[in-house]
Amino acid sequence: MIERIMVAGGGTGGHLFPGLAVIEELRRRIPSLEVRFVGTARGIEARILPGRGESLDLLEVTPLKGQGLGARFTSLARIPGAMMQASSLVRSFQPDLVLGVGGYASGPVLLAASLSGLSTAVLEQNAHVGMTNRLLSRFVDRAYITFDHTAEVFGRTKSRLTGNPVRREFVEHARRALADPEGFESRARSILVLGGSQGARKLNEDVPRALAKADLADRGLRVVHQTGESMRDEVEETYETLGIDAQVVTFIDEMAKAYSGAALVVARAGATTLAELCAIGRPSILVPFPFAADDHQAKNASALEDQGASICIRESELEANALGTLVAALLDDPARRQAMSLAARKHGRPDAAAMIVDDLIGWLGGAQPRGEGPIPSPGQPPVGTDRGGLAPAPMLRLEHGRAALPRAIPRSRRPVVVDGAVWE
Repeated sequence: MIERIMVAGGGTGGHLFPGLAVIEELRRRIPSLEVRFVGTARGIEARILPGRGESLDLLEVTPLKGQGLGARFTSLARIPGAMMQASSLVRSFQPDLVLGVGGYASGPVLLAASLSGLSTAVLEQNAHVGMTNRLLSRFVDRAYITFDHTAEVFGRTKSRLTGNPVRREFVEHARRALADPEGFESRARSILVLGGSQGARKLNEDVPRALAKADLADRGLRVVHQTGESMRDEVEETYETLGIDAQVVTFIDEMAKAYSGAALVVARAGATTLAELCAIGRPSILVPFPFAADDHQAKNASALEDQGASICIRESELEANALGTLVAALLDDPARRQAMSLAARKHGRPDAAAMIVDDLIGWLGGAQPRGEGPIPSPGQPPVGTDRGGLAPAPMLRLEHGRAALPRAIPRSRRPVVVDGAVWE
């Protein structure tokens, strides 16, 4: 029975928001659920969760990877204290489940829970499994994955192929997009620029100058630009100098609404960004982070580009004049943008959080898992199924003849290859 759950980790929105999506779905089915988050003072969770009324405990732990020798030594020295903190938190709260969402803060908590005999699970959104989840792979009971081949890290018996969960607001907007795709497109009146929760200097510097060449005012469009903390004032001043109507923010709370209002999205290609783009179905120009592990952002962006859902530009090739010309051409071609939206939507998985909660409830008990419900026929509006009128999501697999992971029935479509996996 799931009555109390502890969510461990964070650091970036790509880690935190999938966890929030699962909690949102659990609360929808188990209103009395008690939730406690554990993260760090430097992570995005410390800025986001208190304002949402969530209970948050902070660990004194810092990353090991990507640090200099001195900082790495300091991080190692903090691990015993972090383990003691984590053990105390787990012992006092006694959760029925500890869910790790990635990031270095999740390690001590999940390890402490596992050693205490408590049920544990992790979310792994990426094709390249991060160091923390790799270290935890032997200890956790469940792994909810997006790419089939990551089951090799966690073990195929404990892996569940569900996709990257998005919050309930995305499910609702996805319903509207499916019900009235033409109207959905016609109501989009902004350009949305996203650099991730930390912002992206290259996008912050080049995109305003590019958009200045796209005559947005004449097209009745404005800009919504999420910059991260450090460059907000600088970017806002740039837009004012260029005479562009722009809302410049460090963070966007109503992200699904921002996507839905966007005629075009310019963004990085992180796993959560792509899950959100595809859940709602928006045309996009993706500029992958060039230093992502195994260059996975570029592989993901290129895969969507191959299917006509996006246009991928390497950061080293990003140039303001060329980008401005491309944006203008896309804005002048609504049919192409609508085709890109449809291609993205075909690969969206807005029911991933529901699939994860179905499995959790089937495993640990609680409210009854919901049925799949009927699948809407192509071109027909949703019919109010339990999953918000959405067909079962596409699945990921590898072409190596392995035993199938638990999954919903995939829809028939041309496959997308992402990081060596086939996304059907």
